[in-house]
Amino acid sequence: MDDFARALSQHDYDFQAGQVVPGKVFSVENSGAFVDIGGKSLAFLPLNEVALHPPDQTSEVLSPGEEHQFFILRGQDADGQVTLSLRRIALLRAWERIAELNEAKQIVEGRVTGTNKGGVTVEVEGLRGFVPRSHLVERSNLNALVGKTLMLSFLEVDQEQDKLVLSNRQAASVAGAGSLSPGELIEGRVTGIRPFGAFVEFGSGSGLLHIRAISAQFVQSIESVFKVGQTLKAVVTEVDVARGRVSLSTRVLENYPGEMLENPEQVMAEADKRVGRAQPNQAE
Repeated sequence: MDDFARALSQHDYDFQAGQVVPGKVFSVENSGAFVDIGGKSLAFLPLNEVALHPPDQTSEVLSPGEEHQFFILRGQDADGQVTLSLRRIALLRAWERIAELNEAKQIVEGRVTGTNKGGVTVEVEGLRGFVPRSHLVERSNLNALVGKTLMLSFLEVDQEQDKLVLSNRQAASVAGAGSLSPGELIEGRVTGIRPFGAFVEFGSGSGLLHIRAISAQFVQSIESVFKVGQTLKAVVTEVDVARGRVSLSTRVLENYPGEMLENPEQVMAEADKRVGRAQPNQAE
């Protein structure tokens, strides 16, 4: 007994919050699990810290004898007991994975878990993220998206602020850009008009029809040529897969400068025939 007491006094049991320590599950209870981390008494792992998404019962996730790395939530209390977390370990690993995916500019999948007036919440790699309404491809009925899986790209990744913002539109555009080639004719719908050009959505993504790419003749106002919701055909002139940007042109379909302004219906009607002679590098 004297030797055991001396061994205890020589051992360092200074467990601090924030440390990651190895441990072995000693027993599994309804309220959590007791874990041997080499302390004076068994540490406790509460049920809500058992996993990233806590189960109904501890036994669904853990069994006695299992060894894991544990995050220390709280240091020793008056009885020498330490409070542990596996959820924090899972969170750290999830953020590391997100950081890697973001650095590689990867498109990820996320399941829509809920909605609010600003957009939808999604689950990506186990983390909760947010997709603003303006960054959704389908944004007329947000409730219909719940439970669905969306392609997403990263807009903002901030682990310290626990902030993960993503874009469905950007991801769809990147995916669509990868399947396109300059010189290809697309048919799409005008979804937005800005002073510098018109945004066009088509089957595999979206693109920009710059004001200088509408006609070889000077265009005073885009609104005088196109309306939101209008269907048009255009030629792909440039594809930037890394940025998910597709540049379009109707100018290359003209038989003479200004035809798109004077007789756009004719240009659209003959677009399939004219695309064969269109030169994408003549878009501007």
